[in-house]
Amino acid sequence: MELLQIGEVSARTELSIKTIRHYDDVGLVVPSARSAGGFRLYTGDDVARLIAIRRMKPLGFTLEEMRELLDALDVLDDGTSSGAERVRATDALAEFHRRAADACATLTKQLGYARELTEQLARYRPDELR
Repeated sequence: MELLQIGEVSARTELSIKTIRHYDDVGLVVPSARSAGGFRLYTGDDVARLIAIRRMKPLGFTLEEMRELLDALDVLDDGTSSGAERVRATDALAEFHRRAADACATLTKQLGYARELTEQLARYRPDELR
């Protein structure tokens, strides 16, 4: 099992070291191991959790909602989860999916507006900047 130091995780996830430490402090993504010197060490699964968080953040999900989504994913990945737990997790993920799709639609519309404005303003640039 490959263990990564926080700097490597930061590079892979495009999250700052400070942000990764914050997620550890609030218990959202706790590193799977520590080095002999006490440094945080992360697994591929830890990195995947951080990437999921990075994807949720710009869509407006709170830390608690991120925790709920990660917990639901854990339930579905755990072969020992009960049927009732799996149903609750599936329902939660369906709601998160709906909200993510709504956020994507909103962001797509906003991106269209930004492109329109950029094109409009480009007409006023001096010729040498075109």
